[in-house]
Amino acid sequence: MDVLNTLPKITAGRGLECLKGVRVLDFTTSVAGPYGSLLLADLGAEVIKIEKRNGGDDIRAWGPPFLDGESLWFLSINRNKLSMTLDLTRAEGRAIAHELVRQSDVVLVNSNRRIQEKLGLDFDTLRLLRPSLIHVSVTGFGLDGDRANLPCYDLIAEGYSGIMHLTGESDRPPQKVGTPAADLLAGQDIAMATLAALFERQRTGQGKQIDISMVATATRFMTPRIVPYLGSGEAPLRSGGTDSVIAIYQVFDTADFPLTLGLGNDAIWHRFWQATGMAHFGRHPDYETNAKRRDLRETIVVEIATLLRQKSREYWLDLFAQHRIPAGPINNIEQLAADPLLRDGGMVFAAPGTQGLVPQVGLGIRFNKSSDVFRSAPPALGRDTEWILKERLSMSATSVAAMIDAEIV
Repeated sequence: MDVLNTLPKITAGRGLECLKGVRVLDFTTSVAGPYGSLLLADLGAEVIKIEKRNGGDDIRAWGPPFLDGESLWFLSINRNKLSMTLDLTRAEGRAIAHELVRQSDVVLVNSNRRIQEKLGLDFDTLRLLRPSLIHVSVTGFGLDGDRANLPCYDLIAEGYSGIMHLTGESDRPPQKVGTPAADLLAGQDIAMATLAALFERQRTGQGKQIDISMVATATRFMTPRIVPYLGSGEAPLRSGGTDSVIAIYQVFDTADFPLTLGLGNDAIWHRFWQATGMAHFGRHPDYETNAKRRDLRETIVVEIATLLRQKSREYWLDLFAQHRIPAGPINNIEQLAADPLLRDGGMVFAAPGTQGLVPQVGLGIRFNKSSDVFRSAPPALGRDTEWILKERLSMSATSVAAMIDAEIV
């Protein structure tokens, strides 16, 4: 199915300018780091993406699916960036990187301390070049400690943090989340921490070393599960599409398609039963608090399940919307991408790429009613190398040609 050509089409514009003038030098690969720099780029920062000469960012090879030979995973998180190839294993390449650092506000790296030091990208080295530099590392386990040198991917972080243990049905094996959650959460931490450091630098003029651990970030994501255990000694169990605290918070079948239903407080509980014509059930004293309802969950679930199977999902969702009862469909990706509100709101769109249209998912945060972020397509490998050398580092055409011939860039 040709979904791409059904998407709303946009052209490149100015985008957001919240971070206009901020320069980010991004040495990261795969998902967490590039997603962090995507958020900064969408907010208006200039991001120079430094890539290996051969192959570039690892994610460029992630596929199928590919679009016109480009990885769609790469296309998903690399818009609004410049791409420069550079051989950091050579002294000449490191010298170029250091010249760019002197002009940058933020440096992003996703390698451990030993590799950072080997490539001259560690904080202690770079702050001598730029004392006000904000240096952000994102790794699996942080820069220090017994696990600091261990490799890590999203899957590993989801396992360490307990996310997988609590995801899935109780009688089935643990599952990872259906999107790279630990990666994306760490990317959001990159953006959040960078913004905080930039704000502080306005006051102090000082740079900052930021150390982001994917496992630590994913662990914080589990806060509502960890704290109740720490305070009660009651360990949460994998419970599929239900919740271990809120009595009615799960998936129910209807006459045709399933829906989600969350009766998260007493007022919603009563509205639900009034809307369904069974207000007497909701008023029963045995169900007057969430704690009581949780003790009698099996009885309540049977009652609701029997009721909802009598009519279609559309009927129930219309009714629940009228009565402000939290409920919704379980969309697959096709249905999500076709949602008219998402399309009209700029969350999914097609934009001009290097070889044709490329699909994109928007930022989803509105500034003065606008969420238009698209300035440039995800770059072809090394697309901006010569421009950066000439415009940012003031190199002559002869010097640039010599760098290319020597396979440094």
